[in-house]
Amino acid sequence: MKLWLKIVLGVVTCVLLALLVVCIVLRPPRVHHSEGSTRALTLKDVLNGTFHYKTFFPNWISGHEYLRKSSDDNIILYNIETGETSIILSNTTMKSVNASNYGLSSDRQFAYLESDYSKLWRYSYTATYHIFDLINGDFTRENELPHPIQYLCWSPVGSKLAYVYQNNIYLKQTPRDPPIQITSTGKENQIFNGIPDWVYEEEMLAIKYALWWSPNGRFLAYAEFNDTDIPVIAYSYYGDEQYPRTINIPYPKAGAKNPLVRIFIIDTTYPGYVGPREVPVPAMISSSDYYFSWITWVTDERVCLQWLKRVQNVSVLSICDFGEYTQNWDCPKIRQHIEESRTGWAGGFFVSAPVFTHDDISYYKIFSDKDGYKHIHYINDTVENAIQITSGKWEAINIFKVTQDSLFYSSNEFEDYPGRRNIYRISIGSYPPRKQCITCVLRKERCQYYSASFSNFAKYYSLMCYGPGVPISTLYDGHSDEEIKILEENKDLETALQDIQMPKEEIKKLEVDGITLWYKMLLPPQFDRSKKYPLLIQVYGGPCSQSVRPLFAVSWITYLASKEGIVVALVDGRGTAFQGDKLLYAVYRKLGVYEVEDQISAVKKFIKMGFIDEKRIAIWGWSYGGYVSSLALGSGTGVFKCGIAVAPVSSWEYYASIYTERFMGLPTKSDNLEHYKNSTVMARAEYFKNVDYLLIHGTADDNVHFQNSAQIAKALVNAQVDFQAMWYSDQNHGLSGLSTNHLYIHMTHFLKQCFYLSD
Repeated sequence: MKLWLKIVLGVVTCVLLALLVVCIVLRPPRVHHSEGSTRALTLKDVLNGTFHYKTFFPNWISGHEYLRKSSDDNIILYNIETGETSIILSNTTMKSVNASNYGLSSDRQFAYLESDYSKLWRYSYTATYHIFDLINGDFTRENELPHPIQYLCWSPVGSKLAYVYQNNIYLKQTPRDPPIQITSTGKENQIFNGIPDWVYEEEMLAIKYALWWSPNGRFLAYAEFNDTDIPVIAYSYYGDEQYPRTINIPYPKAGAKNPLVRIFIIDTTYPGYVGPREVPVPAMISSSDYYFSWITWVTDERVCLQWLKRVQNVSVLSICDFGEYTQNWDCPKIRQHIEESRTGWAGGFFVSAPVFTHDDISYYKIFSDKDGYKHIHYINDTVENAIQITSGKWEAINIFKVTQDSLFYSSNEFEDYPGRRNIYRISIGSYPPRKQCITCVLRKERCQYYSASFSNFAKYYSLMCYGPGVPISTLYDGHSDEEIKILEENKDLETALQDIQMPKEEIKKLEVDGITLWYKMLLPPQFDRSKKYPLLIQVYGGPCSQSVRPLFAVSWITYLASKEGIVVALVDGRGTAFQGDKLLYAVYRKLGVYEVEDQISAVKKFIKMGFIDEKRIAIWGWSYGGYVSSLALGSGTGVFKCGIAVAPVSSWEYYASIYTERFMGLPTKSDNLEHYKNSTVMARAEYFKNVDYLLIHGTADDNVHFQNSAQIAKALVNAQVDFQAMWYSDQNHGLSGLSTNHLYIHMTHFLKQCFYLSD
C-alpha cells in the first residue's frame, strides 16, 4: 500500500511539474513595464534632445518624384511609380563645399549647393552658393556667384537664376552667363530689393524673400522696401572685443513712420529692353498709409496682389494683366475685391491668399462668413456674390491644393475639437460637391493633428501626423487615397519611450460666464486625484494663436510633470484662434485685458477640481506669453505665488507697427492712446510686491527689444519690489545654444524653490 501511494504521488508530482514548466514557457510576454522598470523623464533628457522625433517632407519635383537626403547624406531622387532611386548629388560632392542645403533647377541640369549659412533674423540668412553641373559632373567656374548672397532661386522652367546681393537683384539666363543687374538702388538698412526689411519679414510676409517668378519663368516680380525715414533701434553687441559694436535696425514701432513699398515686374526674356514696370496700387489703398501683403501669380501674364490699409481692417485683392502693346500692368477696378472686417482686423493672423482655379480668373479663399467663422468661399466676380463652400461652427484652416476635380483643405471640424487638424477632399467636379475626410479615422488614437504636402496635380501626397502619439509620416495615392508606404515611423523613439514614465495629457473645456475655454493638462504619471499638486500655467495667449493642440512633445513642461510631480496646464482664452470671430476679436483694441482674465478664471476652476494646491500656483510665458504672465502676476488677485516672464513685451508702444496696430489701432489721442498707456506691465509694478518674479531677456533681442524688460526692471526698482532677473548677453529672442540649457536649469531652480520642492 505504501509503495502504491509513493507511485501515485510521484506521478502527480511529475504532472504538476510538467504543467508548471508549460505555464512558464507559454506565459505571454509583458507588454507594459512595471513602475519599477521605468524612470521619470529628466531635465537632461529634454536639454539633450534625447526624445526628439524625426519628420519626412518629400521635396516634390514632379507629379510622381521627390528628392530626399539619405542617412549617409546623398541626395536621392525617388520615383514613386517605378520604385527606383538614383543619386542626384553624392555626399562627396556635398562635403566638398561643406553644403548644408541644395536646390535643383527645373530642367535638372544644375543644382545649387548652399554653405556658410549665417543667420540674420527669424527667416533671413546669408550664404555662399556653388553651382554644380549635373550633366558634366563638376562645379561651374565661369562667372561664379558673389558671396555672401541674401537670397537665390531657380526659375520654375529651365535654369535661370535670380539672386539678391547687397540689397540688389541680379539675373542669370544660365548659370554660366554673366549676371544682369536688375536693380541698383539697394543700400544697407535703407533700400531693400527682392528681400524684406525687418518688419515685413517678421510681421507680414513671414519669409526671407520678396521676389516671385511667374509660372513659366518669363516675368520676375519683386518688392522694393524704402526704410530711409524709418526710426532706428540700436543696441550693443558685446562680443569679445574691447568695445562693443552697435547693431542698427530700421524698426517702426507702433505709430512710427512705416516703410514705403513698391512692386515691380520685369520681363526676364529681354530685361534690358523695357526694364522693371511698377504695378499700380489701388486708389482706395494708396490714398493713405498702406501695406503690401502678398503676391500670387495666376499665369505668365496675370498676377494677383493683395494690399492692406495701415489700419488693417480693409484688404484689397487686385488682379492685374500684362499689356503686350503698352508693356504695362493693368489692374482694372472691376477686378479689385475688397475684404473688410467690422468687428476686428482683416483675416486671421494674416489675410489669406487666393488659390486660383484652372479658368485663371475665379479662385477659392478663406474669410469670415456671416456667422463669424472662417470658411472657404468661391469667388468668380465679386466678394459679395461669393459662394460659400464650407460652413459650420468650426473653421477651415488652410487650402492645400486645388485641381480640376478636387479641393484639399484642413480644418478643425471633426468631433468639435478646435485644436485638431484633419485633411479633407471636396470633389468640386461633381454636383453637388462631395466632401470626404481623408485622415479622420487614420490611426485615430495616435494621429489627430495632420499637415499635408502634395505633388503636381495632387497625383500623390504625403501626410505628416504630429500627435498626440509619436509622429509618423506616410505617402498616399492621390486618386485612391490608399497608403503607399511609411516614410518615417519613429520606431526607435517609440521603443525608447516605453522606459519613461510620461505624464497623462487631457484636453477638455471649461465654461466661464458663457465663454468656452479649452485647456490641456499634463498630469504626473502616478496622479492621485485625492492628493494636492502644485500647478504651473504655461501661457502664450497672443491674438490668433492656439496652444491647446494634440501635439506630441517632450519638453520642459513634460519633465516638470514626469519628474517633479507638477500639474501643468495650457489655456486658450479670448483672442485665440479657430473658434470663431467672437472669441478671436474679443481682444481687438484692448490687448492685455481678457487674455489675463481668462487665465485667472481657468485657474480658479482648476482649484475647484480638488487636486490643486492653491498655495503653490505659478505662471510662465515667453514673448507675448511673458507679457500675459507679467500682467497676471501684477493683477493683485493673489492667485499666483510666483511666475516667470521670458523676453516679454512690456508696453505696446515699444513693439512693431504692423503687428501692434493690427490689434490695437494707433497710439494717438484720436485713436487708442489711452489703452496703450493702461495696458503696460509697468503700470502694475506695486502689485509685484506680493509675488516672486523672475524676469529674463536677451540683450540682443531684435524682436522684443531689451528695452521692454529694462523698463519693467526700472519700474519695479522704483516701486521697491524685490525680484529676480537674468540677462543673456548677445542673445536674440530665441535664447539659443548654451543659453537654452542655462535658461531651463535656472527656471527649474526658481520654480522648485517657489513650490518647496527638493533638488
